[in-house]
Amino acid sequence: MTRGRIIAILVVIAALFGAGVVGGMQFGDRLLKTPATKVAIGPATKPVIRAPVQMGQDNVTPMAERVATIAFLNKRNGETRDLEMKPGESRRVGDAIVRLAACERAAPWEPVPETGAFVQLLVQYRETRSSDPVWKRVFSGWLFKESPSLNVIEHPIYDVWVKNCAMEYPGEEAPLEGDDAPSTRPATAVPARPANPATSADLPSAPATPSTDTE
Repeated sequence: MTRGRIIAILVVIAALFGAGVVGGMQFGDRLLKTPATKVAIGPATKPVIRAPVQMGQDNVTPMAERVATIAFLNKRNGETRDLEMKPGESRRVGDAIVRLAACERAAPWEPVPETGAFVQLLVQYRETRSSDPVWKRVFSGWLFKESPSLNVIEHPIYDVWVKNCAMEYPGEEAPLEGDDAPSTRPATAVPARPANPATSADLPSAPATPSTDTE
């Protein structure tokens, strides 16, 4: 190979290399000068939070229209009666009077079912055989069906406990009917006591001469 051909080849290689470098530089300049494309970003979508459904209390059975079933026991003769009463009513059975001030039943959506009634028990006593009988209140307070041990009537002859409180809440198909459970006192106790729904119930004191229905 002659010297002239070698020089010609080197010239061609240098020309090609130079063209590539210049072309790359021009492409880089165009790339840098190209304006960046702006992407429109809309406002962030806020999640829709629905408010919880509130169960209204407008259609709950009024206190005066509720009917409580109170079991009454005479320990001397073993007699047991179911007394159906509305708040404010009284029933006399022998020498005892049962008064009902209020009754309450937990709503069906509550986790723990509870049925209670504010009851008074009055018993007739004689100081002597010749003295006039007097009525003494031996119990006044809330009694609960599912937790009878929370409040106990301590009397040697009479006992009273709650069996049912017939009332209706919104959303129920129909008010609960009478309880078909046996009239014996339930033994199962719930460890928690619900809040007193009618602490303002103010019952009159025991009368000297009761004016009540006689059973």
